[in-house]
Amino acid sequence: MTYGKRLLLLMGIDTVIVITAVFIGGFLLYNVDYLHAPIIFASSATLVISHHILAHIFKLYKRIWQYASIHELVAIFKAVSLSIAATALMQNVVFQSLHSRTLIITWMLHILLIGGSRFGWRMYRDHNSRPKKNKKRTLIIGAGGGGTMVVRHLLQKEDSELEPIAFIDDDETKHRLEVMGLPVVGSVEDVPEAVNNYRIEQVIIAIPSLDKREMQRIYKACQQTKVKTQIMPRMEDVFTGKVAVSEFRDVQVEDLLGRDPVELDTKGIGETLTGKTVLITGAGGSIGSEVCRQAVRFQPKAMILLGNEENSIYYIERDLHESQVSADLFTEIVDVKDREKMFTLLNTYLPDVVFHAAAHKHVPLMERNPEEAVKNNVLGTKNTAEAAAEAGTDTFVMISTDKAVNPTSVMGATKRLAEMVVQDMDTKSNTHFVSVRFGNVLGSRGSVIPHFKRQIQAGGPVTVTHPEMERYFMTIPEASRLVLQAGALAKGGEIFVLDMGEPVKIIDLAKNLIELSGHNIEDIGIEFTGMRPGEKLYEELLGEKEVHPEQIYPKIYVGRAENVEIEALSPFFYQLNKFQSRELRQVLISLAQSNEFSSLEVPSVY
Repeated sequence: MTYGKRLLLLMGIDTVIVITAVFIGGFLLYNVDYLHAPIIFASSATLVISHHILAHIFKLYKRIWQYASIHELVAIFKAVSLSIAATALMQNVVFQSLHSRTLIITWMLHILLIGGSRFGWRMYRDHNSRPKKNKKRTLIIGAGGGGTMVVRHLLQKEDSELEPIAFIDDDETKHRLEVMGLPVVGSVEDVPEAVNNYRIEQVIIAIPSLDKREMQRIYKACQQTKVKTQIMPRMEDVFTGKVAVSEFRDVQVEDLLGRDPVELDTKGIGETLTGKTVLITGAGGSIGSEVCRQAVRFQPKAMILLGNEENSIYYIERDLHESQVSADLFTEIVDVKDREKMFTLLNTYLPDVVFHAAAHKHVPLMERNPEEAVKNNVLGTKNTAEAAAEAGTDTFVMISTDKAVNPTSVMGATKRLAEMVVQDMDTKSNTHFVSVRFGNVLGSRGSVIPHFKRQIQAGGPVTVTHPEMERYFMTIPEASRLVLQAGALAKGGEIFVLDMGEPVKIIDLAKNLIELSGHNIEDIGIEFTGMRPGEKLYEELLGEKEVHPEQIYPKIYVGRAENVEIEALSPFFYQLNKFQSRELRQVLISLAQSNEFSSLEVPSVY
């Protein structure tokens, strides 16, 4: 129906309602003769005209009544009350009399009939849109704003596969009551019983403000039911139009991390990045590419994306172009081990901020190739840091790892040496050099999550090295936020560490992934393969000498800087290629753990 036809229909209905209300009010109080009196015709005309005027003012003819709520009821109340007041004024001025009792009854009938006609249409639509058959009986966890939004959408969406049956909510004042015609049947602990009693086939978690620990508790209750569990999209994504309310997603392992995300100091980061030239090494990697995506939000003047793998650089450049960034984008295919080219590039672009994400990170591979780990992680960092200092960079942020603390692996040892390079450079230049340390990043290339998922898809078993193995975990966006925040907080020489909550046992992570994939742990199986070279059962975030108990920013700690004389490493670099792999590994770990370099009996030239 066109807007014009709809407007005429509503005005016609309202005209009949208004006249009916006036004449019924007069009939109930007076005899039939009163209905022929001039005052009732004048009152009817005044009421009709004033109602239409006020209906336009309060936009009663522009509202979609199948979504009517308390706001529409308030608008009806205002329009009707003011039109009755206008009619009372007319009676008092023209006829010098006020039929107050008639007006009161007319007012009540007017509201009843106008409201009834609007909300009756919504009730009719809701009734006809209710699921009839062949739909999954669905339990909604959360009877608040998110839950009611989900239910309303499911009831109105005729092609939805889900039929809302009942609510679960921890608010005991809602228990045994109904919300949107659905019963609230208990708390989270009652989920298994509700699923059984109401023959539930699917569960939707609809609590937008849910923190991680509550998510764990709810999901644990849902796991007992063996029915499919999904979660509603984030409210900000719904409101910005990115997704629809009904675009439910499966619960991800990231949702079950026992820690809430770090909030950014957007003002401080803006001062660091807005209008500046930003260079990112390793820009095509998991962390580097996410740093790029988050950094562009702060409108830098230019971004230089460095990487030695052309496909990954191509993809991040394409993604940024498709998001219509305002910054000038430049891409360079370069290896950080190429000292001469790194100096050339940084002196060409003169970046204000450098985020150094390029590194070899796979522990087992670096155990077998320690010389490459040194070249990339240590010498590559040294090349980039010295080039940044010469180019007059203001802030240099190196991405490190918790494996750099008391390292037992080549990868951890080289990252610790890279931290030392950065700390040493901070004492020799005007550039603010800092490092950022965090644990394992969920979903990054080569991380345990994709590996477990491949094993589950293949039918199992999932391989875990040791039943007591545990790690700190964070998401890619969270890790990238910490990198940006470190740049804003940098004063020079610090090692920033995220409060990562409690470590997660790898076996528990494997079990969660199996169940999230819709399988039974017994069917997939878990196999212990033994610890790999260089692995530790437990990771640390700060060494004993680095611990500084106070947070410098919510959920971010800073380790105490150590005095490091990196020149003492020159002999080690000089005869790097002369070491055998096993010998090199032992030297690396010894250096990284002791910080004492002077005892090396090697040539003193570099």
